[in-house]
Amino acid sequence: MILKVEQNEGVRIDKYLAEKTEISRENITKMIKDDFIFVNNKKVKSSYKVELNDLIEIKEGYIKPITVKAKKMELDIVYEDEYLMVINKPSGLVVHPGNGNYDNTLVNGLMYYTNNLSDIGEEFRPGIVHRLDKDTSGLMLVAKDNKTHELLSDDFKNKRIYREYIALVDGVIQTQKATIDAPIKRSKDNFEKMAVASGGKKAITHLEVLKKYPKNTLIKLVLETGRTHQIRVHLAYIGYPIHNDPVYNNKKSDEFGQFLHSRYIKFIHPITNKVLEFEEDVPKEFSRYLKTLDEQN
Repeated sequence: MILKVEQNEGVRIDKYLAEKTEISRENITKMIKDDFIFVNNKKVKSSYKVELNDLIEIKEGYIKPITVKAKKMELDIVYEDEYLMVINKPSGLVVHPGNGNYDNTLVNGLMYYTNNLSDIGEEFRPGIVHRLDKDTSGLMLVAKDNKTHELLSDDFKNKRIYREYIALVDGVIQTQKATIDAPIKRSKDNFEKMAVASGGKKAITHLEVLKKYPKNTLIKLVLETGRTHQIRVHLAYIGYPIHNDPVYNNKKSDEFGQFLHSRYIKFIHPITNKVLEFEEDVPKEFSRYLKTLDEQN
């Protein structure tokens, strides 16, 4: 593909091409670095500002087609428009293919449901702006085009998307509110686990007690950062691991997994600028167990 600059735009080439093509700005930056984009037959940097009559050549073959198989499944779609979806993910469902599971993930279901998904980033993550752990249930956003994906990613990065989680932990938390400020990095003992350790990335979790039981506490959590397994790692670190967590709780767990639910989300729609907010109750297994605790209390 060859594009001719017909006006003296004076804008960066990565921004210019993101507006003129269907390629994301992130992928354009990678393509420039990997010699898939030239200006007047010369290499340029992403910061290059296009000029009148520039000939921009975009070579084919860089962006691979998505090879994930579509699979019919029940999706709990809380909201949908032409730009994005809000999904209520069940516990037990992996978000995207990987680690030997390539056919039974949320992405497989999304691809069966629609052909309109962003293709920014990794090949196996169409539409996925952020993720929830396999056994974490609740609300998450899905982008249907690259522009929406980039804007939502920027909103997450700059903390413009507000989310609340609800969790049941083992042990009775004595304080009403607390903030956990402890860095997280990959565990040196188990690559599949994260751990609080010096030299890790900054991680901050705010919690508030909702209800106390004889041996458990129901809490609300708000993340100030978004590290892998952050809530699970932080709560285990302070001695109140999430109930039924198969990884960070030493007690035996069943197949439902951790009692952690993304309950509430509020954000400004990146295209329409409307304020959207959604709330979803915990899964029936979670609710049923809380009812059992209430009856025993």
